[in-house]
Amino acid sequence: MSRPPLPLGTHGRIRIYKLGPKRYRARTQIRDYDGVVRDVERTGQSGAAAEIALKAALRDRGRAARDGEINSESTVRQLGELWLAEIDRAVRLGKRSPSTAQAYHYRFGRHIRDGIGALRLRELSVSRLDRLVIEVHDRFGTSAAKTTRTVLSGMIGLAVRHDVLDRNLVRDVGRIESDTSSARALTVDEARDLRAKLHADQRCRDWDLVDFTDFMLATGLRIGEASAMTWAALDLEAGTAEVRGTVVRITGEGLVIKPRPKSKSGFRKLELPTWAVGMLMRRRAAAAPNRWDAVFTSPNGGLRDPSNTQSDLRKVFTDAGYDWVTSHVYRKTVATLMDQAGLTARQAADQLGHSKVSMTQDNYFGRKVAETGAARVLEIFGESGTRPTRE
Repeated sequence: MSRPPLPLGTHGRIRIYKLGPKRYRARTQIRDYDGVVRDVERTGQSGAAAEIALKAALRDRGRAARDGEINSESTVRQLGELWLAEIDRAVRLGKRSPSTAQAYHYRFGRHIRDGIGALRLRELSVSRLDRLVIEVHDRFGTSAAKTTRTVLSGMIGLAVRHDVLDRNLVRDVGRIESDTSSARALTVDEARDLRAKLHADQRCRDWDLVDFTDFMLATGLRIGEASAMTWAALDLEAGTAEVRGTVVRITGEGLVIKPRPKSKSGFRKLELPTWAVGMLMRRRAAAAPNRWDAVFTSPNGGLRDPSNTQSDLRKVFTDAGYDWVTSHVYRKTVATLMDQAGLTARQAADQLGHSKVSMTQDNYFGRKVAETGAARVLEIFGESGTRPTRE
């Protein structure tokens, strides 16, 4: 019975030969990734030195031979770097968001690389992965744990595609449930009261958040989408606003307008209530040009940073007595009012740019037209409603 061949990428027993005074040779055979068995040898001043040099050569040879391939002896760190390279390529092709890639790089470097990066892929198990996700959740919170789990799932999925693992172990890792309740919507009276208080707040005016919050209430846009709104995307004669991108921060580049909303359904054209059109007309008449053509810039004239804006909003909301309100509450308020007015869930999805509909509906041109019905519903926040309610 013939001897079974060496597994791909592995070598046989290392033999040491003395060649002369302070000269030794270490030699072995390795089965390369093309299936061919080849001799590899290195020399040194001692047997141990020759063996060390040979092992280093075998290690480097394995790296070169794989050229992007992985096997059961590859480390989690190698797998992660290969997977992130695929994500970066998708960003260059416009198929992935730069901010998403940045979040993946951060979570890999912060939690996975140092947590289990030295493990071999053959050493991975559901329990090891589950323990890591739990540790991240306990130390850094739900959001960090969810992103870490997503990164692990992508990495292990790559290992499955390379036939290293037979299934994605992350599927059996415990789900991360949000530890906070979903945001509630503002009532009509609360929205009117909050809007009036923001109009009267000097700090809110100084930070140019009065028109910005009005625009979010009139559209239900995300902060990044509202920050990326350009004058060219507005048709104030027709009373519409077209969502064409979002503001993101990219490492090494700073703030940029990414010409791709969060999902395919993010590209949409929305009707504006007449009070919002009036606000935008007044703003356009007084606006100074900027190189982005942005409707809402930061107080210093640059692009509006969604993160900093969220922080500023928390302060002005708290000052107004609404410390529970976030920008997401504005979005939910728009959706809730549409629902209460008898508009369909599909119309609300069109308004907010949600993608949780069938693929056919996502690509159907009709769902991206301006007539979602939101403009009529949101007329209740007209200029007459900017007075604070009495205590």
